[in-house]
Amino acid sequence: MHEASSNLTQTVCIQGGTVIDPGHVNGRADVLIQNGKIVEVGFPLTHSVNQDAAVTILDATGWIVAPGLVDLHCHLREPGFEYKETIETGSASAVAGGFTSICCMPNTQPVNDNAAITQFMLTKGQQARKARVFPIGAITKNSDGEELANIGELVEAGCVAISDDGRPVMNSLVMRRALEYAKAFGIPVVDHCEDLHLTDGGCMNEGVVSTELGMPGIPDASEEVMVARNLALAELTGVTVHLAHLSTARSVELVRHAKAQGLPVSAEVCPHHFSITEEAVRGYKANAKMNPPLRTNEDVQALKQGLIDGTIDVIATDHAPHALQEKQLEFDTAPFGIVGFETALPLTLRLVQDGILSLEQALDKLTRAPAQLFHLPVGSLTPGSFADLVVFDPEEEWVVDPEQFHSKSRNTPFGGMTVKGKVKMTLVDGRLVYDAR
Repeated sequence: MHEASSNLTQTVCIQGGTVIDPGHVNGRADVLIQNGKIVEVGFPLTHSVNQDAAVTILDATGWIVAPGLVDLHCHLREPGFEYKETIETGSASAVAGGFTSICCMPNTQPVNDNAAITQFMLTKGQQARKARVFPIGAITKNSDGEELANIGELVEAGCVAISDDGRPVMNSLVMRRALEYAKAFGIPVVDHCEDLHLTDGGCMNEGVVSTELGMPGIPDASEEVMVARNLALAELTGVTVHLAHLSTARSVELVRHAKAQGLPVSAEVCPHHFSITEEAVRGYKANAKMNPPLRTNEDVQALKQGLIDGTIDVIATDHAPHALQEKQLEFDTAPFGIVGFETALPLTLRLVQDGILSLEQALDKLTRAPAQLFHLPVGSLTPGSFADLVVFDPEEEWVVDPEQFHSKSRNTPFGGMTVKGKVKMTLVDGRLVYDAR
């Protein structure tokens, strides 16, 4: 299911780069790949390479070589919303951003609440021959929050987790049962933490900016109430709950306290939530409209601290493409969400440039940690592993130009921003699936 190609006979050696495989290697090394798998990581590998005259040499001098990035939260829109994105275009956007494994949410049409949709997604992912596509199944039928989907069927078909994505499971009994079923199948339950009654039609963070713009606000409490609820259910069931895209300081505090008590919980943050604030919405800019919304500078600092101390386990994109005409609607009616694959790495590298995380810590949040959380057979360069890698120049500056994105959609608040860190090559199964050298 997770094989990305059938032609895996090529021998490849990536030479001259600095290899950062979190927890294993951090330093200058070569990487030898045969038959789609990592064979050896060391320096130099000239002896191994010289034994094979057919070896393809990829020069990574001055660049970082790391496991392919792993995204636990994205939207590929197919089936049902192919005008926004397809599995093929989403996968192309992913590898352009260095992501080789992507977990796609079930908010398709029809919803991924049965084996047929899961198998469709897997087939489309294999046909695209870009990133590995790992479907996430729905918690409830049609994501209506009322009746559990056939979780066993979804897992057997290939789902790696369950979630109702942007439609939170408001019924706490249903959420409890979902956690108990998920435990039997050994998969994570992912929840979008939002009390819909408190949100009540809000379209941006509730605060000074929303008041000045005359827009209905989404209070911090709408997230925090559900974070607290999910932590209570994690304690009740003993089952790990994964909290999607945290955005408030209080949410981070709640998770930090829960982890200190030994509760089974993991959490993610998105690059946009630690990079910009609600100020980006001024001018009624719908490309800065997302759910949960951009918050305050105090929240941004708390999210960064959560990454530093391990309260927040992983960085995920929440890649959410929308068509241009949708984002051109009036701010309060435009859809939530931004594209994220192609800006995630440079935005994360800003944390390194600012001295908040080391490069190895930042990459860990994008590789090993997410792979381990969802039990994915990726995220490492140890011998025998899938040869999924990203090679990037950490020093190259570039200006974000949405028109150059490989996604079908252009909805980003980062257009025109100068960032540092450019993907040069992405490999899946040892195949060069993206080359920007």
